[in-house]
Amino acid sequence: MSLPSRRSSAAGGPRQLFSRTHAERVALARQQFFEEGVRPSGLVGEAVLQSWMRCTRAHGDRDRMIAFDAVTPSRLHATLNRNRELLDAARAELQSMESSLAGTDSRVLLTDAQGVIVHVTHHPAGAQQPILRKTARLGVNIAESVVGTTAPGIVTCTGQACAVHGAEHYFDYLREMQCAAAPIRDVHGRLAAVLDITAEARPFGFDAATMVALYATTIENRLLLAQSPDGLVLRFQASPALLATPLEALAGVGPDGRVDWLNAAGARLVGRLPEGGPRDVERVFGLELAALLRLGRREAAQPVRLASGLGVWLQVRLQGHDGVDFRHAVGVTRVENASPPAIEAPQPVAPEAAAGSDTTLRDHSRKLIEDTLAAHGGNISQAARQLRVSRGTLYRRLRGWQQENPSG
Repeated sequence: MSLPSRRSSAAGGPRQLFSRTHAERVALARQQFFEEGVRPSGLVGEAVLQSWMRCTRAHGDRDRMIAFDAVTPSRLHATLNRNRELLDAARAELQSMESSLAGTDSRVLLTDAQGVIVHVTHHPAGAQQPILRKTARLGVNIAESVVGTTAPGIVTCTGQACAVHGAEHYFDYLREMQCAAAPIRDVHGRLAAVLDITAEARPFGFDAATMVALYATTIENRLLLAQSPDGLVLRFQASPALLATPLEALAGVGPDGRVDWLNAAGARLVGRLPEGGPRDVERVFGLELAALLRLGRREAAQPVRLASGLGVWLQVRLQGHDGVDFRHAVGVTRVENASPPAIEAPQPVAPEAAAGSDTTLRDHSRKLIEDTLAAHGGNISQAARQLRVSRGTLYRRLRGWQQENPSG
């Protein structure tokens, strides 16, 4: 039995079994999915298929016009205020993207985690973009629940980068659009924003997916640093040439010695942080907090070995406003000329000496905090400002002492 053909040649030649172009494959996928109820695997990406299924349940009529909400001044003001930290972190990269794309008809959109546009580049001069003129406005919601299948809508739902081209969009109204988007996450690992490049009525002419992923990574790194005002930031990579680039690995260490966050590159090098499990810096990086503080006095990256045995180049920088002193929170005495840990294994230390030193450091830290609290009448906020640490750090330290000695 012969297989049915998909189309025949105009000259009456042999029939073509497979679609040759992207547009033909998407048209066939839409026919199979929407008209025949067949899953068109291999014709469009899985992310697009999943979005079509969600949109079928939420929207129904694919031929209707999309009504975009009017943006009121109060709503716009509230949206921008909620995302001020994000916009500050992204400002330089957004300007760079706008400059790079100035010779194209592409627009850059930045949305918050809910799909509301918080930044959009200027409309290209002379470009005929009737749809983008309606959609690419501050305060407009372009989430999947509003505009159906789009790249930023999929990223908002899944947290994964993707691209959507032409008729892959759910609504016929958007079939002339091209978009590629990537996620931006915060220090808690939650979706904070979506960066998107969009064009109308013509293909990009460049690898938009790679470009948007690169800029999204850079913005995410800037946001992570901005959200770590009173911790240690570790920059590391297998090659020192990759430091201070979008490929660098980043980690944030709090004053309690816990690894609070990793960026994507960091997670690939040391493994993702366990939920609710041990996250102390020595287990993850193979270095004690005091050793990291000593490394922070070196300008150049230093070779170290992680807990896994992997050799990397590491830079340590103390993030802090107005000279926050990390030593107050961790009980590390000042050592001006201490050397960083070598890549070889450290020399063994007698258990008795180590225990005595650790006890002395803890006692010093506790006495300093107790004296400061007493001087401020027990006011946590004032004591934290005096010690130049966060209130959360002080609360954690006090809570830890209470757990060690409930009756004390």
